[in-house]
Amino acid sequence: MGFTEAVRTVLKQKYATFSGRASRSEYWWFMLFCVLALVPLAILAFVLAYATSGGGVPSPVSYTVVIWILFALAILLPGISLQVRRFHDRNISGWWYLALFVCGYIPYVGIVTGLVIFVISVLPGTEGPNKFGPDPLRPEARAEVFA
Repeated sequence: MGFTEAVRTVLKQKYATFSGRASRSEYWWFMLFCVLALVPLAILAFVLAYATSGGGVPSPVSYTVVIWILFALAILLPGISLQVRRFHDRNISGWWYLALFVCGYIPYVGIVTGLVIFVISVLPGTEGPNKFGPDPLRPEARAEVFA
């Protein structure tokens, strides 16, 4: 799966789909999209801050924070659904992501939970179909499951 296909899949086809599986390429291409989207948003925020400052010293912090919060709200649901589907690709229930996410707010435990989520996201998915659906990387296995 390429960059544009991954972004299209996450934002249009599976915006709030918590079932099924997501390949590593879908996950990491979408994460790259999120990082790359923040750069022009930051530039836009600084331009808006300078344009509305009246020639004085701009205050870009407030504009940057507002724009980034709006972007984060726009990708919150597809991001969570993508992460759940990534857990499903490892044959792990999405409820574990919720548990790790909540535990992430506990001081010092949050570092460990962040590492656990990262490792699960990096590891390859289970080969062939699992209890969450067919393998997203092997269409021939998908055809066997539904035949």
